[in-house]
Amino acid sequence: MAAARLSGGGGENRLVSLPLSRIRVIMKSSPEVSSINQDALFLTAKATELFVQYLATYSYKHGRGKEKRALTYSDLSHTAEESETFQFLADILPKKILASKYLKMLEREKRDGEMEEEEEDDDDDDDDQEEESEEEDAES
Repeated sequence: MAAARLSGGGGENRLVSLPLSRIRVIMKSSPEVSSINQDALFLTAKATELFVQYLATYSYKHGRGKEKRALTYSDLSHTAEESETFQFLADILPKKILASKYLKMLEREKRDGEMEEEEEDDDDDDDDQEEESEEEDAES
């Protein structure tokens, strides 16, 4: 039914604006999918369009986009980070940081990791000393 409307010429109004061939390729990339029904393809395309539209609208309304009259990447990443609905996108839309800040952050994490290892080693040494003194007390 809906698939018939999509097969018209390029000048005709389309019900979806995403390229169905690309969506088909993405869907077929899953090993669990062997064939794709035209209706399923259409519904996936339409659902994707509606989702992207909702994400963009929400990000625009809750971001700084209204001030600039534009939707920015930072609006999208802020939405993914702050909104419980879009939290699953946080890894896909991370906040942008400068490379220098990222390198400093990595150095800090490395130092913290080394400090934790040293503390664990000190704790292990203390445990060993306690065991040795307990053994000496037991022998006496």
